Amino acid sequence: MSILSYLHVVVTARLAELSRDGERGDSPVPTAVIIFGLVFVATVVTGLALSRANNWMTNIPTFSNPTAP
Repeated sequence: MSILSYLHVVVTARLAELSRDGERGDSPVPTAVIIFGLVFVATVVTGLALSRANNWMTNIPTFSNPTAP
């Protein structure tokens, strides 16, 4: 049983060592481009949500025109 415990510790330590430094700095897409893309998508989604909310709010009837659609 102790050999299994030893092998478990050795494998766990080796996996932790390999995953610690990973692949750093060799990204094919720079971080700034990724951030710009995320900001662009967030802006589009926010604008779409705002326009849908404004359209929804304009369809609510007022007290002066209660039969509006």
